[in-house]
Amino acid sequence: MKAVVYDKAGLSIDDPRALYDAELPRLEPGARDLLVRIDAIAVNPVDSKLRLGVQPPGPRVLGWDAVGIVEAVGAEVEWFKVGDAVWYAGDITRQGSYAEYGLVDERIAGHAPRTLSAADAAALPLTGITAWELLFDRLRIPEGGGQGQSLLIIGASGGVGSILVQLARKLTGLTVIGTASRPETQQWVRERGAHHVIDHSVALQPQLAAAGIAQVDHVISLTHTDSYYTQIVELLKPQGQLALIDDPATLDAMPLKRKSISLHWEFMFTRSMYRAADLAEQHRLLERVAALIDEGVLTTTVGLHFGEMTAANLRLAHAALEANKTVGKIVLERG
Repeated sequence: MKAVVYDKAGLSIDDPRALYDAELPRLEPGARDLLVRIDAIAVNPVDSKLRLGVQPPGPRVLGWDAVGIVEAVGAEVEWFKVGDAVWYAGDITRQGSYAEYGLVDERIAGHAPRTLSAADAAALPLTGITAWELLFDRLRIPEGGGQGQSLLIIGASGGVGSILVQLARKLTGLTVIGTASRPETQQWVRERGAHHVIDHSVALQPQLAAAGIAQVDHVISLTHTDSYYTQIVELLKPQGQLALIDDPATLDAMPLKRKSISLHWEFMFTRSMYRAADLAEQHRLLERVAALIDEGVLTTTVGLHFGEMTAANLRLAHAALEANKTVGKIVLERG
């Protein structure tokens, strides 16, 4: 099958070998696997991090967001059949989705939304799972709950932030505050439903005070947590909650003690990496998100479409991600 791969970590994305076209062996599904003909994908920061920092034993296919059609199923598959349109964010321990075909355990796949194109749907699996788990599993905000409480989302215009703002606004009673630093990204966050948008390139507290918010109950930090950490601790109420997804070089938890602030990490690959007992929760989550999209509650978070899924276009997509100037998600489609 055709695929886009890398085989040497750390190469500049300007190097043609950073991502290149290759031919790989045909895939065969395991007992609970779906063999999916991939129609569209999205790129994520984790793709770039792996390409730059993890040396693979051989050609590795990156990418885990995918939308496509089931072409074959394993002997023990229960929830899908050949011909189903599916979406998934995959398993970081397996080959990814920059390819003609992919394998995914049915317990971490869902039926794709009926009302979105493949490209528009591809923007959502990884970030949708991450945002859902942050809000409902890590912070344990109940659906329909959170009235009288506030949530500050740092980095709200990115892929995770774009769907997290929607989930918090549509499915909870939280007051949602998002941060973004440019006029176009601030407008994007407002359009996703944030009650307030503030600029994370300047001090946060005066902007919150101007909006009538002295302190917040919850903070979800999606980027540069180490840069905002002191402000986060100051802004959180006693017994508040901090959740994050990025990779600060260090994180001293001691400043959280006096306020009894709880700290929560989210990594959406945890369930699949460790074959968690509740692995199928991601199947149910994706089914629920698809239903919410088809009901018009949630919308796609596509920011840029980079055309066909070729090595050249994927290098351009990685370059855009690494420049930290994107809004929403970057998607590509099978030619």
